[in-house]
Amino acid sequence: MAASVSRAGSLLRRALVKARSPALLCVKRGQASVSYAQSLLSLPGTELTTLDNGLRVASEDTGQATCTVGLWINCGSRYETEKNNGVGFLLEHMAFKGTVKHSQSALEREVESMGAHLSAYTTREHTAYFMKTLSKDMPKAVELLSEVVQSVSLNEAVLEQQRAVVLRELEEVQGSLEDVCLDLLHATAYQGTSLGHSVLGPSENARSLTRQDLVEYINSHYKAPRMVLAAAGGVNHSELVGLARQQFGDVPVQYEGDAVPIVPPCRFTGSEIRMRDDAMPMAHVAIAVEGPSAASPDIVPLMLANAMIGSYDVTFGGGKNLSSQLAREAAEENLCHSFQSFYSPYSDTGLLGIHFATDKHSIDDMMICAQNQWMNLCTTVTESDVSRAKNVLKGSLLSQLDGTTPLCEDIAKHILTFGRRISLAEWNAMIDNVTPKIVRDTCSKYLYDKCPAVAAVGPVEQLPDYNRMRSAMYWLRF
Repeated sequence: MAASVSRAGSLLRRALVKARSPALLCVKRGQASVSYAQSLLSLPGTELTTLDNGLRVASEDTGQATCTVGLWINCGSRYETEKNNGVGFLLEHMAFKGTVKHSQSALEREVESMGAHLSAYTTREHTAYFMKTLSKDMPKAVELLSEVVQSVSLNEAVLEQQRAVVLRELEEVQGSLEDVCLDLLHATAYQGTSLGHSVLGPSENARSLTRQDLVEYINSHYKAPRMVLAAAGGVNHSELVGLARQQFGDVPVQYEGDAVPIVPPCRFTGSEIRMRDDAMPMAHVAIAVEGPSAASPDIVPLMLANAMIGSYDVTFGGGKNLSSQLAREAAEENLCHSFQSFYSPYSDTGLLGIHFATDKHSIDDMMICAQNQWMNLCTTVTESDVSRAKNVLKGSLLSQLDGTTPLCEDIAKHILTFGRRISLAEWNAMIDNVTPKIVRDTCSKYLYDKCPAVAAVGPVEQLPDYNRMRSAMYWLRF
């Protein structure tokens, strides 16, 4: 097993619902076959325990020889201000550079000797530290995670080194136009609020953030009730709870001066931002409306709507036989290089949109087709459309849990978002209950006659005027 200490990519950790292969209708077990629904019911359940200090411990025993264990914390760039935006990302860089007990080299040797993989990532609302290792080494993994979270050294010399690394990463991100476009989309959609902050923060902050800023960030947000210790694979829940009490039982509950941080309120603004550069070979455009929060019951119909729009890349085969109407139009008329629909959920809002990359001469046509598909979702969804989307969505949900690490992440995020784990059987039931009328009504609620947020990067001179894009969010029929 490969061993390493690394950081997972943090900017584009989005909950995207993409079109994937349909779910299998049945699975074989020996000589017998069981239905898709029966196979979901046979999956192991998630056990959940809350410690005295409020830290939640959740696990799912799949009986494998490996496991993933990690700590997910309810904090991210949304909890930052303009002055310290990027502090969470910088802290993520510092996490594996040494603890009070272990130097960086000693920590890496510990991980290497276990044949494990230690990683972390930061998003707008979550921070995660996790390790994939052999099941027998779970106690050591929990111990090292406890050190990384509770006693990171924050050495001044190392801080200066990582500051330079962050600045280089900021330069690299500018070369990823999709990343830039989606960051700009958040900046314009949630302008004036902390949800518009990028995860990496501006370069000015990367140069000016101090060790004290990191300490204050930890003291303000690393509290037990905002943490979930999750594990999946060959794990014993009782053992994990015992390890949690031993390693995380002293994580504080109280805040200094009773200054309990709350999720800063957001405000969606229909608006646009354009960053024109005609020297770029391709334009990246994103359009989105405000969607519901991650805990809203409306997310299932919208996930099905996303599956109907689907995704496309020029490398796809199929052409006119693609199931997505927008993908067929893109392939037949050469409208774009790629597109994908997405839904980025947060605790009290979300972004429902489409991102596409195209040449400068096709921007207008692609935008018209994309918005037409949104209007079709509000008016002409059929039973066959919904049936196909259900298979696509079920297959997508299953494939996203292929492995102990995505399973562990799913458990932790569900506990933070819903307070419990929603099983695949529950998702299956909610998906089956959606009718074409529900999809049309839900899409009309969030899409029809709404002001969109638009972000465009590259040779975008041909992007329609905002008022024209706004007028395409409804149809006048006689």
